[in-house]
Amino acid sequence: MSAVDAVSDSLKRMRAEFGDLEGGRPADYIPQLGLADPDAFGLALVSMDGHRYSAGEAETPFTLQSVSKPFIYAFVLSVLGLDEVSRWVGAEPSGDAFNAISLEPGTGRPANAMVNAGAIVTTALIPDTPGEPAFERILHCLGRFAGRELDVDEEVFTSESMTGDRNRALAYLIRSTGTLPVDPVLAVDRYFRQCAVRVTALDLATMAATLAYGGVNPVTRERVVSAEVAARVLAVMATCGMYDGSGEWLLRIGLPAKSGVSGGLIAVGPARFGLATYSPPLDATGTSVRGRAALGALSERYGLHLMLNPALPGSTVSLVTTADDLPSAPSAEHERVLHGKVGVVVAQGAIDFTAAERVLYALDESGADRSGSVVLDLHDVTSVDAVALPMLHTGLARLSSDGRRAAVVDPRDLLGPPELVREGTGQDLPRYATREAAVEGCAKALAGEG
Repeated sequence: MSAVDAVSDSLKRMRAEFGDLEGGRPADYIPQLGLADPDAFGLALVSMDGHRYSAGEAETPFTLQSVSKPFIYAFVLSVLGLDEVSRWVGAEPSGDAFNAISLEPGTGRPANAMVNAGAIVTTALIPDTPGEPAFERILHCLGRFAGRELDVDEEVFTSESMTGDRNRALAYLIRSTGTLPVDPVLAVDRYFRQCAVRVTALDLATMAATLAYGGVNPVTRERVVSAEVAARVLAVMATCGMYDGSGEWLLRIGLPAKSGVSGGLIAVGPARFGLATYSPPLDATGTSVRGRAALGALSERYGLHLMLNPALPGSTVSLVTTADDLPSAPSAEHERVLHGKVGVVVAQGAIDFTAAERVLYALDESGADRSGSVVLDLHDVTSVDAVALPMLHTGLARLSSDGRRAAVVDPRDLLGPPELVREGTGQDLPRYATREAAVEGCAKALAGEG
């Protein structure tokens, strides 16, 4: 176990709390989707630092379905630009279900790229190139978002093709208005194949995190789309991603999101994280019942709503080092060796959920060999909110249980009175007024003097 496991623990608690939630049914109108395990429930989170956390069936493969829409919208915006794409597809909430006939009077444009009509047009806008057919370009782009090569579930593709008459009817109707740039049969076939691309919840969390990180995949560090494109996609997701329930979703959960009828669901915390869940039983709007409940609880309990002010990326952890690299480290060889075994993590600013994750990860990584003692310096921290406080307590307790002595520089008792911490974690957490004193205390403990 490690300090940062506190984040995974949060996901595991969500799975335990909502894993037995009843209601909904898999999307059996596509026969192959109806065969999915209704008890499967996976959750995943990817941070802006590329840290990946998961619980349950987070590595169980399933197909993207409508969760593919924001990523293909991002791709076509990158290829053609906003003005050209807007000639063909709007950006207004439809107020209708995902498969509704949502066409703009007078122009025939679909309402937005998140409903099926708009997604069919968006996919059709991607041109073939001499070296790469359009669908291969789509598959390659989705793989860059996920950080790995993806493939198509041919059985789901065939099943969807055999039962997709409504989408074909939509395509012909759009074509009759002049706003479908390719043959309807080709357009729908490409769209069905896009929906049948296979992923896991961890893949989806990485894809969502790429949008959160301004178009850069935080795991591979590759720029997939521009920051401007990522922002525009998130805007459409926020207003249209959950179809006729988008307003209620944004009000209560407050994260740009997209659902799919295979049971996938993503949510994006801009500059913070990508979240994903997988659970096949769907509600009447085509959204995973357990996924909706879990993301709602996470947002409420951890203060993830978009309109709340997050800690700025990279502003939380100002230093990760070992004590022998500090200016005040003693020069004696035996003392230098001891100090080299004391990791030091310095935090600053306001600590919320996202900031606490960064601190916990830094604590795990500190020290010459990720062992020995560790000092958490909170001298420059201005506040620790009610969500971050138990995360830090749990993480520090895990370090102690793994045999890593933890000490805290906490002159203002931001972690609470020492006796409260002891009661909450079962450990006697040493407190110091200065970093130097904390390092000395840990070094003496390592030498058997403390």
